[in-house]
Amino acid sequence: MKLEDKTAVVTGAGRGIGRAMALAQAKEGARVALVARTAAEITAVAATIADAGGAAKAYALDITDLAAVEAGFAAIAADLGPIDLLTNNAGSFAAIGPIWEVNPDAWWRDIEINVRGTFHCCRAVLPQMLARGSGRIINLTGGGTATSFPHGSGYATSKAGLARFSESVNDTVIGGGVRIFAMDPGLVHTAMTDYQLESTAGQTWLGNLPDLFAKGVNVPPEAAARLSVEIGAGRFDALAGRMLAAPLDDIELAAADIAEIVENDLRSLRMNGLRDLRGSGTKA
Repeated sequence: MKLEDKTAVVTGAGRGIGRAMALAQAKEGARVALVARTAAEITAVAATIADAGGAAKAYALDITDLAAVEAGFAAIAADLGPIDLLTNNAGSFAAIGPIWEVNPDAWWRDIEINVRGTFHCCRAVLPQMLARGSGRIINLTGGGTATSFPHGSGYATSKAGLARFSESVNDTVIGGGVRIFAMDPGLVHTAMTDYQLESTAGQTWLGNLPDLFAKGVNVPPEAAARLSVEIGAGRFDALAGRMLAAPLDDIELAAADIAEIVENDLRSLRMNGLRDLRGSGTKA
């Protein structure tokens, strides 16, 4: 099994993409720590994994609470062993609409959960990974990472930030045996998209979403789950710091494709035509 004898943490593991990732990682032999605020959901996922012969344990905590994250991750390491793979999946997209109409607190809460929560989890796990000289982290991006998202500015800002955060932290620890990746799961029908489809704000400002689903633009959560397993197993280590995408079938990337991405500095946030502070040109 690809993740045998590894300890994996999945945040937002109670439903949707996080649940699919937890199930897939457990199926491949990982001991999975399920993290979310809703205890009932992650307890149910842990039971499902156990029924299938896997190992999992639920940890109910709020990832925006640094003390709770530090205590929770210490408990995970004590219960399941040192953490080998962290998947930062927990996310929020509640602020929908023009910024002069959205609730500022809701807009900031999206940033706080998506960025600060990921920061907390990475901060909690990186020292032990660096001490052991091994470990992998996956940070989920999403809509607005590489394109404009007019009525989802908070979500887009957070997800673009996570792409840059992933690269920056990866370059900070480069050579230490730890690798950080960004991953786009694609448009997946989840509780989050149900809110966008059913809420007044979503129906007002995200009118194209029902059309996308009607056209079949609906990536199964299992695509991101399979990709998370391959990243955790080390198949894409050469792409650390960059973004992989489930809807692009990146799970099928061959060695030549990976080499081309690295050679041409692809799958990273770049600004064509600008020069950095050292005066050297940036790549496309």
